Amino acid sequence: DLFPPQNLDDDTVSGSNWITENNVQHSLSQTNKTTRKPYCGYTQQTLSKREQEEQETLLAAIQWPKPPDNKIAFAQSTDPTRSDFVIVKPSRFFKVGDELEVLVRMKDFQGKPKRYGGDYLQARIHSPLLKAGATGRIVDCHNGLYKVFFTLLWPGEVKVSVSLVHPSEAIQVLLRLREERPDRVYFKSSFKSGRYSETTECNVCLPGDLHTGEPWFCYKPRKLSCASRISHAKGGYLKGLLTKEESLFFQSHVNIKRPILSSGPDSVTVKPKAFTDVIAMNRAEDPTASPSGYYYEDQWRSRTHWIHNFNKSDDITECLQGKVIHLFGDSTIRQWFEYLTAFVPDLVEFNLRSPKNVGPFMSVDLKHNILLKSRCHGPPIRFSTVFSSELRYIANELNGIVGGRNTVIAITIWSHFSTFPVEVYIRRLRNIRRAVIQLLDRSPETLIVIRTANVQELGPEVSLFNSDWYSFQLDSVMRKMFSGIAVHFVDAWEMSVAHYLPHNLHPQEVIVKNQIDAFLSYVCPLQT
Repeated sequence: DLFPPQNLDDDTVSGSNWITENNVQHSLSQTNKTTRKPYCGYTQQTLSKREQEEQETLLAAIQWPKPPDNKIAFAQSTDPTRSDFVIVKPSRFFKVGDELEVLVRMKDFQGKPKRYGGDYLQARIHSPLLKAGATGRIVDCHNGLYKVFFTLLWPGEVKVSVSLVHPSEAIQVLLRLREERPDRVYFKSSFKSGRYSETTECNVCLPGDLHTGEPWFCYKPRKLSCASRISHAKGGYLKGLLTKEESLFFQSHVNIKRPILSSGPDSVTVKPKAFTDVIAMNRAEDPTASPSGYYYEDQWRSRTHWIHNFNKSDDITECLQGKVIHLFGDSTIRQWFEYLTAFVPDLVEFNLRSPKNVGPFMSVDLKHNILLKSRCHGPPIRFSTVFSSELRYIANELNGIVGGRNTVIAITIWSHFSTFPVEVYIRRLRNIRRAVIQLLDRSPETLIVIRTANVQELGPEVSLFNSDWYSFQLDSVMRKMFSGIAVHFVDAWEMSVAHYLPHNLHPQEVIVKNQIDAFLSYVCPLQT
């Protein structure tokens, strides 16, 4: 439902924060700026000076290094097989709490060292026997070298894994598609009045939502009024987006999510220490800090708050008793609804006769006075048919919630925006953020949790629409925009990257269970 094109591949490793050398947050020289084409009024939208400054800062923060030449031959592109990494000082004495540094050296398909940066990597440390794992912080040195820094958080043998998600040459193609071909996923709407009906394509701009000012894109029906729209649906995915040369940068077993091997030891031995992260538990939550947590014995341990493992359904019932829980977003947060409804016997789904993958959905526990609701976000949404009456914007829904100490809200919004210019996403988040702040102003005890994006399996086709790189960019924007606001975060990104299971748009149940534990630990914090 989120993204079901065929021919998906897998192969995993991981990654997290990405910065350039000297902590310059990839805001490169102004001359490197992408030429942005006007799209759907987003470049013409009226912004206050403060909003304009924020948008420019956000776009600068996610600006990506470019190759020196726009036309790089495949033979000169990054080859993960010839590239390698080395652990800096692998034989030194390591203890829990220390930092481990890794140097990644990129080469092309001719075996020559790369002289520029811009590759997208993911990296993690892990101990398979302990089912432990954590992500690394990657620094692009802009010369074909990358530094990866890991915080060593558990004792034992700790192994390093690095993978190339996309070479820098592929990233330039993804950038071009995002700016020039936002119509590569197209939509359609159906209109009906009496016995007459029409279907139109939805990739052209017309005024959309009256309350948020969000524009949406539909050709006007020839005979019917726009008010007669009855449904919205994904139309399909455009083909033939790449030149023959560009397609070489997107090959499943060649340069998409391929491991980069070590040229020496790939693990270190970490000794225990009277080190704990307890001091960090008093720190304010920072969605931009990394690593935000780690797995140990297959359980996620946050570095900023205590996580309780809700292993019994009675524990969840006790936590949620008397509460209304609203889940807003895409199918990755619908997984929370499905998990809770399946795991808690007294939580019974009420049949709203909604389409199976679309919703809305509702489960009720009358005995313990629990109401759980799930609703998809407004367009763009790549679901099968959604009735217009059920196509609601999160900001509008939040404005209709009274809030209070028995109201819990969880939000995720990212995957369906990956084909659009980032300004589209910034505008949506700005509206949601405004509604969140207003809700917290009128009901400060309302609990609001944001679920971040996560990584997924990638093949040549999926990469053009839903690449981890697109998701990573959007997720970076979201974390910055909601930083400093009284909301909490479930770091689904690091939880999917650090885990040993193959990457999946819809993570497997053990990962979802850890997300739920983190979520419920905000609802019912452990008394320490």
